Amino acid sequence: MKILIIVIHPHMETSIINKRWTEELNKYTEKYTVHELYKEYPDGVFNIEKEQKLIESYDKIIFQFPFYWFSSPPLLKKWFDEVLLYGWAYGSKSGYKAGGKKIALAISTGIDKEGFSASGKYKYTMKELTRPFELTFEYIKADYKEPFVFYGLEQNPSQEWIEKSVPLYLDYINHL
Repeated sequence: MKILIIVIHPHMETSIINKRWTEELNKYTEKYTVHELYKEYPDGVFNIEKEQKLIESYDKIIFQFPFYWFSSPPLLKKWFDEVLLYGWAYGSKSGYKAGGKKIALAISTGIDKEGFSASGKYKYTMKELTRPFELTFEYIKADYKEPFVFYGLEQNPSQEWIEKSVPLYLDYINHL
């Protein structure tokens, strides 16, 4: 069974870790389908029917992005607003097309894990900060899984640190 990875990165050409993850995922086209929103829709105008059919075609979906102003890059919010429509994603009339699908987030962040704690720099855990995503997926009756978060890229931007993340990410996806 192939897994859909929706990549949302507004500056993939300058990315360090999301670019590396995407390169690795693209090596295994028999296992993963990588769908880059900013590449596919540089003007931000979605083909909603195509996006909905894509979601319907997979049982496991990962949204991969850098943690961006304590959330996702803006194109993902726009995608939620325009693709997860009443009657398709929720509602009493044939909704819940994503219902039961395993959905998760794969997040890269520059700050170490301790920064995302009650006593840390940002005062909240990643679980608390990603709660709107969890609620969104619960609302459409998807099977939301705990996110994969790779911390500390600003403190340790070495190639070794980046490479360490690759097998961890692949293992997470494969055991979703």
